[in-house]
Amino acid sequence: MPIIQALDRALQIIDLFDDHHMEYKLSEISSEMKLHKSTVHSLLKTLQAHHYIVQDEQTGKYRLGLRFIEKGQLLLNHFDIRETARPHLRALSTATGQTTNLVILDGKEGIYIDKVEGHKAAIRYSRIGRRIPLHCSAVGKVLAAFRTIDEQTQMMVGHTFVKHTDKTIDNLEAFLAELEQVRKQGYAIDNEENEPGVRCAAVPIYNHNGQVIAALSISTMVAYVDDQELAQLIDLLLQEKSEISRQLGYRQ
Repeated sequence: MPIIQALDRALQIIDLFDDHHMEYKLSEISSEMKLHKSTVHSLLKTLQAHHYIVQDEQTGKYRLGLRFIEKGQLLLNHFDIRETARPHLRALSTATGQTTNLVILDGKEGIYIDKVEGHKAAIRYSRIGRRIPLHCSAVGKVLAAFRTIDEQTQMMVGHTFVKHTDKTIDNLEAFLAELEQVRKQGYAIDNEENEPGVRCAAVPIYNHNGQVIAALSISTMVAYVDDQELAQLIDLLLQEKSEISRQLGYRQ
């Protein structure tokens, strides 16, 4: 199937923007894309005309436009899982004071599709639309653990075990052993593996076919939540995930 070059380049420009690069100069995009400035300028103006890119009048830098929020919200509104899980995220957050998250698998990463900030929360790194690696997150472990061996193997092709903390799992053998433990116990823990001082727990959500389609998690600070309280939070997570799965048609 032929690829339309201009469209492909425009999408590559959009993909340049992330948490670490919110704005770009024309020259920076030209350098990243290895394209002449005039070509990049034309692509940017086209994206700008459709409100996918905006330009700061003072600095001249480009950033993503609000059209992405509009389209993203449209997509999220049609996620049955999000609509079904939302009341449970709210209830769990209200009961515990902690932040609750809903994450799905997108390719070889998890992506947050909903969250509720708890009144005790001191954790701000999660946000809707943010991606997270599988090997260093509780949600990632859950999303990987309940796949077939072939699916797990495919997910790990080319995966880099980046160490975010000294507790991060940094090799395939250890990760696969962790996934086996997750399957046995029915939940996953991120014990300061993604961010120092942060400990998270996650459980799988099943659809009517018995497939794991999302992970429900709760984020805590090690300084404020001890092992006993974490165990209680996991019990609450397991209760909520059972109810969400039941509402999605899952029958054990």
